[in-house]
Amino acid sequence: MNILLTNDDGINEDGLIYLARSLRKEHNVYVLAPDINRSGVSQAVSFLTEILKFTEHSEKTYSCSGTPCDCVMLALLGIFPVEFDLIVSGINAGVNVGTDLIYSGTAAAARQAAIYNIPAIAFSLASGKNFFWEEAAAFALDNIEKLFKLWKKDTFINVNIPNIPDIKETALTFPSLRRYEDTLEIIKTQDGRQYCFVNLGDIITKAEKGSDEDAVSRNIVSISPVFIHPVVRRDQCHIAPSYAAVDPRPENL
Repeated sequence: MNILLTNDDGINEDGLIYLARSLRKEHNVYVLAPDINRSGVSQAVSFLTEILKFTEHSEKTYSCSGTPCDCVMLALLGIFPVEFDLIVSGINAGVNVGTDLIYSGTAAAARQAAIYNIPAIAFSLASGKNFFWEEAAAFALDNIEKLFKLWKKDTFINVNIPNIPDIKETALTFPSLRRYEDTLEIIKTQDGRQYCFVNLGDIITKAEKGSDEDAVSRNIVSISPVFIHPVVRRDQCHIAPSYAAVDPRPENL
């Protein structure tokens, strides 16, 4: 397959390097990743306000001055002389489970590909004292065809790999719910300026049975098909009756 590989941690990060090396054993892989760490940028794009710098590092390996989504868009709009069968994002350093998917640049790159109706997979590896990159990259290569076939239109596949040397079990999961207990610290200087620091706090995760968090916590690879469009069920919409009764057709507004 022709595969575009990107990430949000940056062009020089181990997860990307190991995954590129592994996938290139059997596939035609182009790498285009941010030139610096772009973690947590979500679906941000730079091309609306900036001219993007495109740099070659080695054969079929490039960086972009923009975001993970910029990298995907450049590739799909034709910066390379191939059409891609699959977009792969990762391997991210640390899980992207549940509510993380809102913030994650790793997930956003895969989502951007799915918006263009291109199959996409995001890989993340749980944190630990050491990262088992080689084992995670080998898992990705061994299972890339199965994950490719699992993809459906309007989704991307989010994969979280436990940080263990011997990966044995996988499970189809759904994204869990997370709550972030961050705090704000403000420092005032003598000249009247204020500097704000956000201190990362605990992450509280609802590890329901069958969720991605539940699987990874039990050293099982979590595989979650994620729908890319915002959807709210009608029974979850709390609209004031005066608004709910309005006919939404333009001529009646």
